[in-house]
Amino acid sequence: MIRKRFFSAGHRHCNRTGVEHGRSSRAGIRRGSILAAMLLGAILIFPWFYLRSGPAVTGTSPAEAATSEQTADTQPAPIYVAGITGQIAPVTARYCARVIGSAEDRRSSAVVIILDTPGGDYNATQEIVTTISNSRVPVVVFVAPAGGWAASAGTFITLSANVAAMAPGSRIGAAHPVIEGNPIQGQSDQNTSSGQPDTTQSIYYQKITEDASAWVRSLAQTHGRNQLAAEQAVRESRSYSDTEALDQHLIDLRAKDLPDLLQQLQGRTVTLSSGSQVRLQTLDAPVVNLPMSDLEKFLLALCDPNLAYILLIAGMAGLMAEIYHPGLILPGVVGGISMLLGLYALGTLDAYWGGIMLIILAFGFFIAEAFTFTHGALGAGGVISLIIGSLLLFSNQPNGPRVSVWLIILTALCFTMLLALLVALVMRGQRQPIKTGKESLPGQSAISRTALDPSGTVFVDGELWNAVSESGNILEGERVVITGIVGLTLRVRRE
Repeated sequence: MIRKRFFSAGHRHCNRTGVEHGRSSRAGIRRGSILAAMLLGAILIFPWFYLRSGPAVTGTSPAEAATSEQTADTQPAPIYVAGITGQIAPVTARYCARVIGSAEDRRSSAVVIILDTPGGDYNATQEIVTTISNSRVPVVVFVAPAGGWAASAGTFITLSANVAAMAPGSRIGAAHPVIEGNPIQGQSDQNTSSGQPDTTQSIYYQKITEDASAWVRSLAQTHGRNQLAAEQAVRESRSYSDTEALDQHLIDLRAKDLPDLLQQLQGRTVTLSSGSQVRLQTLDAPVVNLPMSDLEKFLLALCDPNLAYILLIAGMAGLMAEIYHPGLILPGVVGGISMLLGLYALGTLDAYWGGIMLIILAFGFFIAEAFTFTHGALGAGGVISLIIGSLLLFSNQPNGPRVSVWLIILTALCFTMLLALLVALVMRGQRQPIKTGKESLPGQSAISRTALDPSGTVFVDGELWNAVSESGNILEGERVVITGIVGLTLRVRRE
């Protein structure tokens, strides 16, 4: 066979240029990957240092201190007001520490924390309670607005305050602890086929309950509140309305709003952890609101279970796109950031690790389906794993956060349709004729470069091929059709 590539010198030049270009491209990709890793690290580390950098309001300067001393007799010290709404998370604890630290630096007369929470992270709750208990200024926790609640972790935070108050229509309690990382079948711990409680699980569960009970009794005793009612909120998950809490002496007063609260606080004497007594001066005191910063709001927003779930799914989808089409870069970078943010949020919400692993396994099946065609078997397994994992995410918290069932259904339907499209495209591609290599030559047109009598050469796809005519002699320059190939010789006939 005679096979000649035209412009061979130019081809060699292109090869050299391509090798050099490939080397420079690989170096550029390495530099880009390093830059992306540094950027991702900065994005993930910056919030931590920002939130640990101390209070947003710094201490007073000497001139300000002198001015405040001159006006101390004419105007009461300011009252700092903070708002804690939604899940208790690590960022909530840092926000609470920032507010109380600012109040201490400015020698505030009191800190009022307006609380409305369904509960949250146990460790973050401990940090908040420790900060409140060791505050050098009086701390008032006000469960508000009307209809608000201080459930679970909110009960501990409320009872740790120097003054505990509730708005009409609010409630407090249901503070039974939840074991992290393991689904709880029920308080009876009947989780074996024989009906007998699992000993290891039961002991661990009992330890947490005993610790939480002792903790809430200690908080109630410190501030002279009803220890029995507080313990029942933990052991029996009892909840109390605002009037019941006041009658049971779990709280100190009821107030319809913040002005009413400040009026009732006037002249009340509280005892700090240091043993010193402080008489509250709240009438006509300036009120300083210290809301969460934008970054703190962003990190707290991540603690929404639906948003955390969307970030995890979107992140893994971006990584899938990068694996399917290497070199796109953007889907991989965005997907990596989204996935890490989603994992951070799910970790903050104490999601069940088994559910997270099932979701990761689902995406492993989806990726394998693209590279190991199984007519949808791996894809179907991935969809099933995704649904089960999504439902198990918060199965360890019977009364805790939940991912919307409709969001899970919509996600599963989207991936089902995408996988169905992928399978259809692969099957259609298998049915199409081959378009590359020598197998694609039959049926193509060629031009005879020499007379075929009956053998000669023809030109097709930029190459010269040996050919044998099946329709008699063919003159040079005539167009022929390739009917087959035997070894490295084409079989042709007149067009």
